[in-house]
Amino acid sequence: MNVGDLIKIISGELLTDNISALETQVDNLYICDLLSWVMSHAQKGDAWITVLTNVNVPAVALMTEVACVIIPEGIKVEQLTLKRANENGIIIAGTALNSFEISRKIIQSELL
Repeated sequence: MNVGDLIKIISGELLTDNISALETQVDNLYICDLLSWVMSHAQKGDAWITVLTNVNVPAVALMTEVACVIIPEGIKVEQLTLKRANENGIIIAGTALNSFEISRKIIQSELL
């Protein structure tokens, strides 16, 4: 599945401007809120689900080469975070679903 498909499946909203990256392939999900752990365990192509919204999120996403960042539960993302994500071509999407619901919908889609 690609990022665009994933956003549709989770009834998400694209929060950043990098529309061309919606075709990026998503290979797996990774759920974690500890940035140092994400840096050492997330894989290229993962869709990273996190409640974190600070300016370090795009930096970690860039370092790990995740396909996108998903912010669950309707959490508002800081403007500086979105600005940094846009500057670095990082996709951030938001959804009202929680992490479990996101995972369940993606698994049920059978696209991953």
